[in-house]
Amino acid sequence: MARFQYVRFKVSWTAILTLAHFTYLLVGATIFQILEREAESNNRNHFQLEKLHFLANYTCLDGPALEKFVQVILDAWEKGVNPSGNSTNPSNWDFSSSFFFAGTVVTTIGYGNLSPSTVSGQVFCVFYALCGIPLNLAFLKQLGKCLTIHLGRLERGMVSVVPHKQTVEALAVSLFFITGSLLFLVIPPLLFSYVEGWSFGEGFYFTFITLSTIGFGDYVVGTDPGKDYISLYRSLAGIWIIFALAWLALILNMGARTMEYAIGLTHPGFKKQKEEENVSSSTIEDTSNM
Repeated sequence: MARFQYVRFKVSWTAILTLAHFTYLLVGATIFQILEREAESNNRNHFQLEKLHFLANYTCLDGPALEKFVQVILDAWEKGVNPSGNSTNPSNWDFSSSFFFAGTVVTTIGYGNLSPSTVSGQVFCVFYALCGIPLNLAFLKQLGKCLTIHLGRLERGMVSVVPHKQTVEALAVSLFFITGSLLFLVIPPLLFSYVEGWSFGEGFYFTFITLSTIGFGDYVVGTDPGKDYISLYRSLAGIWIIFALAWLALILNMGARTMEYAIGLTHPGFKKQKEEENVSSSTIEDTSNM
């Protein structure tokens, strides 16, 4: 009778995360290419047709002159100047807009629609980011701790009503998630949609792209030259970003811990492997600090 021997492979948790991460990137790249490439081609062809129609209607203008004017428009856009409207458009560097820009620098959102155009501004931006990014991370970490403390107080207050600890934890986390979602993910898109004239989907898209610090720059608040914004509009948006990032970071951290806990229950070997890796990394840090 043949004898079968089962071999237990020891899989690294780091290797699994690395494989999952790059697989996720490959899948995303493929889907984005399928969804967006044809639309990009259509937009490019439409722009070329518009240029041909423009030249046909204005025969006094030749192709090179039009290309030069298009380049002027592109240069103005790259420097943060909106080509539409006139010189009376609101400044991109008033205090409220500058405060909003400073927030996008330290939070590493970087929409890309506005950047310093002077050498002195670029040099200052570099050193400002070098000091501001660690400061912002420390602030968000401390703010997350404060939110965790308040969450713990909420749990302790609910224990007196509901004696089951696990039920209390689930209710407290759910309440924390729902309240934060309303304050940071539901109400702001409604306000942005009203002020900017966006749909709710566009407002929610801007909200998520901002709070995930992706910051494409295709939607940015307070940039429409045809609208009369209040002076503190962009400053308030910057403050919203800071507190929403702290809440979202705490939610993502809780989600990651929940996922690790669930995987640990279904695959005990992964939990043991992760604990061994944590012990090894702590040993290396202690040795390097000696």
